[in-house]
Amino acid sequence: MNQLYKNLALWMVIGLIVILLFNLFSSTQSPREEIVFSDFMRKVEMGEVREVTIKGNNVSGRLADGSNFKTYTVDYPDLVKILRDRGVRIIAKPPEQNPWWNVLYSVLPMLLFIGVWIFFMRQMQGGGAKALSFGKARARLVADKQNKITFQDVAGVDEAKEELKEIIEFLKDPPKFQRLGGKIPKGVLLVGPPGTGKTLLAKAIAGEANVPFFSISGSDFVEMFVGVGASRVRDLFEQGKKHAPCIIFMDEIDAVGRHRGAGLGGGHDEREQTLNQLLVEMDGFETNEGVILIAATNRPDVLDPALLRPGRFDRQVVVPRPDVRGRDEILKVHARRIPLAPDVDLRLLARGTPGFSGADLANLVNEAALLAARRNKKLVERIDFDEAKDKVLMGVERRSMIISEEEKKTTAFHEAGHALVAILLPGADPIHKVTIIPRGRALGITQQLPTDDKYSYSKDYLLNRITISLGGRAAEEVVFGQKTTGAGDDLEKATELARKMVCEWGMSEKLGPLTFGKREEAIFLGKEFARHQDYSEETAVLIDGEIKRIVMDCAEKARRLLEEQLEKLHLLARALLEREVLDADEITQIVSGSPSPALSAAPA
Repeated sequence: MNQLYKNLALWMVIGLIVILLFNLFSSTQSPREEIVFSDFMRKVEMGEVREVTIKGNNVSGRLADGSNFKTYTVDYPDLVKILRDRGVRIIAKPPEQNPWWNVLYSVLPMLLFIGVWIFFMRQMQGGGAKALSFGKARARLVADKQNKITFQDVAGVDEAKEELKEIIEFLKDPPKFQRLGGKIPKGVLLVGPPGTGKTLLAKAIAGEANVPFFSISGSDFVEMFVGVGASRVRDLFEQGKKHAPCIIFMDEIDAVGRHRGAGLGGGHDEREQTLNQLLVEMDGFETNEGVILIAATNRPDVLDPALLRPGRFDRQVVVPRPDVRGRDEILKVHARRIPLAPDVDLRLLARGTPGFSGADLANLVNEAALLAARRNKKLVERIDFDEAKDKVLMGVERRSMIISEEEKKTTAFHEAGHALVAILLPGADPIHKVTIIPRGRALGITQQLPTDDKYSYSKDYLLNRITISLGGRAAEEVVFGQKTTGAGDDLEKATELARKMVCEWGMSEKLGPLTFGKREEAIFLGKEFARHQDYSEETAVLIDGEIKRIVMDCAEKARRLLEEQLEKLHLLARALLEREVLDADEITQIVSGSPSPALSAAPA
């Protein structure tokens, strides 16, 4: 470092000398003889002056013998006339401004140079040579005092917790496992949908383990400079060796671990070089004993196979969406610091939130607390949770949106069609709430919530979903005899679901139990752009015909159900126009024929 300072000082001195010489030579001109004004006028009269430059009261020029002169004159109106009469070439320039500007212009380059040098030196002294540390890993060593999250703060993923607890026990007591010939795993890959708690598990490991814990993101490796990613991987594992035994957590590993050969740069792609170095460090010629790599991703399908093999990532721990028991435990964890009213039943709330991830449940609890605080309540009540759930599921209400009565009536019958078809179809998910208040990007929403978690779907269930999606359009046709653009999203969902039934799930009797179309992925972008057509044109025609048949049959079924129950459709729509929001109990009362007095209205 001392040699670096000496080199910088030398270059600074050289730069200052160059700047001073430049200013010296740029300001040096041929010498000018200063003469008095009377002599100047005499030379003009004798024709010895060839050229003058007038700059305010300063006059300079060139004589007939080639010598230069300068003089100073007072206000003399006839000077220009006399010069023109003697044929003298006249150059006029504006008077000079503040002389300090000249000083500033001459000194500014030097000041700029000094400022850059001071900034450069501070960067090196204050940040551990930041300006020259491109190849250093940006891993953060998590201190025990900084991290207060433990496994008690993690709920709903018991199997994943057990797998990771074993690794912590191995680090605390290696002989317990080594006496039978067991070896410590080199890597653990946490796989799961977004928001299920992968990063939270890593924070809990940092809080539980009594060993150094390094945290880094996959995007921290790749920079614009070639070779930086591989250098940072080497530096990361060197730090791990110095602190062994230790744990390194790499979040979003798919940023550097994607399939090789799929990038735009081919074999010399910077990201691929980073991956190659990571593979070597995890299981190469030199082993890294005592360094455990824990990585997290929600895209395991795009990772390179060499990264997933045993010896690198020995374990793949799946972190799924929680079931009803897991959701109950997660809600209890997030509700610890929130004062709850006696009417709040977290177990009931867990049953009413199927498909929610841990992050969704944390957001739900936070939104309920914010709603209660906005209303100046001392406790968070059940109604706050219900409204927060509606906000998370359906979006924020847009009551300020101005809608005409005709559009409002159309929306009411549209949503009533969805709800009535869902009630009339056996095996369909029960209705949770129907509203014609605009939420998010929709003018109205019919929300269904399944009674329990579903992991596979039958053909009848999928056909019911398509029929329910087309119920709104069928209601508009039955009541108004017209079609509107409000069913655009419904048609898209119905068509996509029918396509998957035919092409992916083999639910077409005519085409049989086959899958059609292989997915083509642009891995370097992580998006599915198209499906490879691995079937003939005749088969494509059959596929299109089957998709159309499924959708048309469901549309006809929805229309038939609504025509048979037209009176109930009008009752539902009238109630929606009056109340704007109907919950499950109110809808059940209307359809069963025993509505409350507030809802007893004649059909329109």
